[in-house]
Amino acid sequence: MSNTILLVGSGKMGQAMLGGWIDTFVKPSDIVVIDPNAENLAVAKGLGCAGHSSPDDIEGAFRPDVIVLAVKPQMMVDVLPTFRTLAAGGALIISIAAGTGIAQFETAFGVTASIIRAMPNTPAAVRQGMIVCCQNGHASPQQLEICDKLMTAIGTVAWIEDEKLMDAVTGLSGSGPAYVFYMIEAMAAAGVRAGLPADLAETLAEVTVAGAGKLAISSDEPASKLRENVTSPNGTTAAGLAILMAEDGLAPLIEKTVAAATKRSRELG
Repeated sequence: MSNTILLVGSGKMGQAMLGGWIDTFVKPSDIVVIDPNAENLAVAKGLGCAGHSSPDDIEGAFRPDVIVLAVKPQMMVDVLPTFRTLAAGGALIISIAAGTGIAQFETAFGVTASIIRAMPNTPAAVRQGMIVCCQNGHASPQQLEICDKLMTAIGTVAWIEDEKLMDAVTGLSGSGPAYVFYMIEAMAAAGVRAGLPADLAETLAEVTVAGAGKLAISSDEPASKLRENVTSPNGTTAAGLAILMAEDGLAPLIEKTVAAATKRSRELG
């Protein structure tokens, strides 16, 4: 890939994307990073990218092919006008900010700008992210392919046509890793209360969740069938599931959790 990329923000997700891109098909010399945080910028420079603390430090002639906005949604309003000149050459704009809609980017960069919203999650750091993308009507097939390659470098990519679904995507997969991490915490704590040493309980919880997830992805059977396969009548798993699958068990709690995160995504927009 020979396109030049401007990455705005190199925090955890920005660094995950940088690592994936460089490990696969992007030359570090084709990437310019903007981040006021000195530590984040040092990481980007250590990977071989050009780095600046402010867009004012970029050479005047630089016009990237792709601008990836990896800043917090609360900062987006202040950030967008700064990069309009850099996008003037027809750059593809990719945003990973929750809640910030395509219309806001079209207002900032022009109604004919090529805009793609992408919602990755933190397993992108180990190239196991889930990334959902949605484009406006001006992104060309070539630009869609560029975005797809950039995001595939950090995980699995899905595309949607209805931007309104991005809030639910954020509530489920964007925030979802935190739910799983909390479940690991809860499982490990329960193991300790059942008499296990803390380090063993933590390992059991982590490996069990990771293995179950890998099995779910690799199997052709739905999660419900995999659950049935491991549940013997009147066995230990059935006893545990009787609690989780009760009327006031896990399903309504997860539903409320995803709904709350989805609602917050809408509020950020």
